[in-house]
Order: sequence, then C-alpha cells, then structure tokens
Amino acid sequence: MVLFSYYPSDPRPRRSAEALASEGMKVDVVCLTETGTDCRREAVDGVEVIRVPLKRRRGGIIGYVVQYAAFLLISAIIVARRSVRRRYELVYVHNMPDILVFSALIPKMFGAKVILDLHDPMPELMMTIFKLRRDSLAVRILRRLEKWSLGLADRALTVNLTCQKLFASRSCRPEKIQVVMNSPDESIFPFRPVPSTGTPPRLPTVPFVVMYHGSLVERNGLDLAVDALGRLRVSVPSAELRIYGSSTAFLERVMDSVRAAGLEAAVHYLGPKRAEDIAEAIAACDVGIIPNHRNIFTELNTPTRIFEYLALGKPVIAPRAPGITDYFDDGSLIVFELGDADDLARRLEYVYLHPKDVAEVVRRGQAVYRRHAWREERQTLVTLTADLLRHGGGLG
Repeated sequence: MVLFSYYPSDPRPRRSAEALASEGMKVDVVCLTETGTDCRREAVDGVEVIRVPLKRRRGGIIGYVVQYAAFLLISAIIVARRSVRRRYELVYVHNMPDILVFSALIPKMFGAKVILDLHDPMPELMMTIFKLRRDSLAVRILRRLEKWSLGLADRALTVNLTCQKLFASRSCRPEKIQVVMNSPDESIFPFRPVPSTGTPPRLPTVPFVVMYHGSLVERNGLDLAVDALGRLRVSVPSAELRIYGSSTAFLERVMDSVRAAGLEAAVHYLGPKRAEDIAEAIAACDVGIIPNHRNIFTELNTPTRIFEYLALGKPVIAPRAPGITDYFDDGSLIVFELGDADDLARRLEYVYLHPKDVAEVVRRGQAVYRRHAWREERQTLVTLTADLLRHGGGLG
C-alpha cells in the first residue's frame, strides 16, 4: 500500500490495510514521515510501515508538484526493490496524487494487480484550492493524468456515487470503479440509538452546543458557521460554537472576525483532538455542522463527519449537494443551502426549537448510516480484492 499521507493517522488507508491484513494478507505500507515520528519502520496492528523521509507541506502548485514527484520517485524505488524480493500480488495506491499509481509499474510487470483508491478528484480539488478555471492548462493536465492513472490500475475505488459517475464519465469504464465509502471506525464511533424517551425540556441557561470538527480551510466554511452563529444568538442567546482541528492561517482570520463581532464568549477553538476525543466531544454537543461554501469540490463531497454524528445519535446539518443527496433525503438529514449562512442559522434554530421532530430525522439518518457502516464497506473491499486476485478482474 502506497500513500502520500501519514500512517496510521490517515483513517481510510488504515481501515483498508487492517481489513486486508485481517483476511490473511501480509501488508506493507509506504508513507510519509509525520512530524514528531522518528521511527522509519515499525509494525502497527499487523501492518509493516515503511516511512519515506519526507513531510507534507502546504504551498503553491509548484510546491505540490515537487513534493509529489519526490515521493513518487522514492516510493517507486522502495516498492520495486521489495517486489523483486517478495513478488507482491497486489499494490494498493491511495491518491492524491493520481500518478502515484505509477509507483506500481515494476510490481505490475511481475504480475501484481493494482488498485487505485481515489479519495478526491484532483482536478476539482485543485480548481477549488487554487481557483483555477475548468479550461486552464493545469486542469487539463490533471484530467489527462487521471485518465492515464486509471488506465494503469486493474481496479479503482472511490468514496461515493457522485465521484464514481464523474470518473466513469471521463476516465474509465463504469464497471472498473467501485464505491467504498468513508465510514467511521465503529470501535471509536459505536452506534448509539436515539433515546425513545424523548428530549427533556431545555433550560434557557444551558448552552446550546454547536460543533465543528475537521480541516480548517476556506472551502469547509468555518467563517460561514461563525456568521450563522451570530444570527442564531438573536433568538438562542445560549448558543455556542466549539471548533476542533489543527490551526491554520484561515482559522486565525476567522478568529479575528469572531473578536470583531464580539463573539469571543460564544466561539471556542479547542485545537486538534484524537478521534477518541472527537467522539467524546460529539457526545457532549447538541448538533454538528458541515458548513461548506459552494464550490465544485464541496458539491461532490460526502463528508465522513455526517456518519460520525449519526452513529452517536446526534443531529447534523449538512449542505444540500449531490454528494450528500445521493444518500440522504430531506426526511433523513437536516440540510441547508450550500454556502448560505442565513439558511444554516434557520436550520440551527429548527434543531433548537423542535427536538422531537429532529430526533425522528436522526433515526432515519441512522438507518442510512447503518447501510454504509464500515462493516458493510469493509466487506465490499475484501470481496472485490479477493475477486481481483482470484480472477484478474482487469476491466480496461
């Protein structure tokens, strides 16, 4: 398994590696070296981890290209050398970048099958991050690289139906790409049914806790959440926003706006937390929010955070976007118009004022979640991997 990310902290690669290892495969992971980690090689829950002496750094397009190229070269050498000795049967590559799949060239020559797991569509993500036009040269190059990368892979995976349709429309045959959703780890986010006894009356002095957790970048809309909170506090003075995630320059700008709006007492930045701590924070909140801005990437995305809140029996407000409405309707999820702070504030007020109705929505949302819980998605992954190794499964 090859990933331009950190192991074991990146959840999707970890769940995939451990699922295959638990079925009897010997799994090696080639990944980046995380800050604070000195160990270049170690065994983690039955998976051998080999860390490349590189760290991921955010920057401009050139910075990304240099980092990706360096990691591709080093990981390709590591995988090639080990494949000569061990003859890998499978190389499983996670994007980004898509072209990381070319690290599997030598093993493929020796007969290994190749899976490319497309977490994100690179053209759309880079359009969002760098505000590129759809017809720009960089985006056209990314689409061409996506097509070549999918051409090299024997099978491809992606995270939702919207992305599956997108990749099939421009880069590969529909039969070649399978959805394995980003479902939360059930040992950390265990299923908790919504209490049937109903919600006791809320005292006006008890805080109404709104929670945000995730990457603190502009497209994820923390500024929109703060704007909505200010509107909400006109009718719900006890409302407060708790924020979890690693600090960024964008967060600093948002917190400046919090101080300018006089919301310091109602907005609390609590830093990055382990998944176990996030689960505890969800249990202590009243509602979670996914306050995305409208852009080409957020319209495609199905945030795993939706399932994390639902698994623990909490309401969540998410955008009305194809990546979400492919799975949820208005009866199974509370949705707001993507990028609209006024509508988000109205949805928050609805959650506060109508706890009984909201509990019914959460129950229906939990039914959707249970159809896509990791035990179900894991079985999809194991089955398609076994089929690929047994029968070849290459679909062009």
